[in-house]
Amino acid sequence: MDKKASPKRALITGGAGFIGSHLCEELLSRGFKVTAVDNLSTSRRSNLSAVIKNKNFRFYKGSILDEKLMRRLVRNCDIVYHMAAAVGVKYILSNPLGSIITNIKGTEIVLELADKYHKKVILASTSEVYGKHACEPFKEEDDRILGPVNKSRWSYAEAKAMDEFLALAYVKERKLAVVIVRFFNTVGPRQTGRYGMVLPGFILNALENKPITVYGTGEQMRSFTFVKDAVNAVVELSLKKQAEGQVFNVGGGANITIKDLAEKVKQRAFSSSRIVFIPYEQAYKGKAEDFEDMVCRIPDICKLQKMIGFKPGFSMDQIVDLTIEYFRKVKKCGLTGCLR
Repeated sequence: MDKKASPKRALITGGAGFIGSHLCEELLSRGFKVTAVDNLSTSRRSNLSAVIKNKNFRFYKGSILDEKLMRRLVRNCDIVYHMAAAVGVKYILSNPLGSIITNIKGTEIVLELADKYHKKVILASTSEVYGKHACEPFKEEDDRILGPVNKSRWSYAEAKAMDEFLALAYVKERKLAVVIVRFFNTVGPRQTGRYGMVLPGFILNALENKPITVYGTGEQMRSFTFVKDAVNAVVELSLKKQAEGQVFNVGGGANITIKDLAEKVKQRAFSSSRIVFIPYEQAYKGKAEDFEDMVCRIPDICKLQKMIGFKPGFSMDQIVDLTIEYFRKVKKCGLTGCLR
């Protein structure tokens, strides 16, 4: 999209969240006027401390399910970055109904209003939609292999897939400008370990020399992406006319097993923590029947590279070091408890 046509008024749903708050900073640095909306149920207002006084930034505490509020916010922007969602395995298992309603109904409201007011939408999806594939890089067009409906763990993947179907239906029938981004294990400063996110959980325990708990065998393979790489990719895609109507994996090249990640965190945090392996039945007490893990989750990012020339800028060591540095500062400020 050329400079003259570039949207300059951005609305970010889930703007006080981990990815949303970093996206606020990135867009402001590029000259956007940014409005963020967040109900603060799984996020923190403090995530916005770097931008809250910026004259080009506004924050609304509210829900994406509030149609009256969302109508006003969508009408007054040029582009919607829809980042709001119920996330985290522990949160999903504990709140299956609310998670499904938020993830499907919230997206339905955003897309309906964007269509009504002719606004572009960047829709955040997830690598979860791929399900239980063999250990090979996932391509955007790959078939999906999911578990049974009686396991709540898969409700998040299905809800986000339904979001994608809905968005693409708006593209086909209404010509709505939509870009879908599937995030792969985005990590970095401000991510909380409270809802089962692995890296912050490992780091917080390592810094306190408490046992680093690994669920299952630890042989699960994941690809981690530093949050700054992820939001940069999102913004670049949002400014590409050619990206509209398409789905993109947004991930990095930092592939590692969970067991090796625990070892790396322990080493780089200079921690005396023991690494302890806990069966899923114990980790998800009372919810084990709803849980099923993925052996492998690695993206094929050829499509993203071709569209925007994307290249991950942070190695796994750098990702871990920068996140440890953040949590050391947080711990020093006495805020560790509120980040768990």
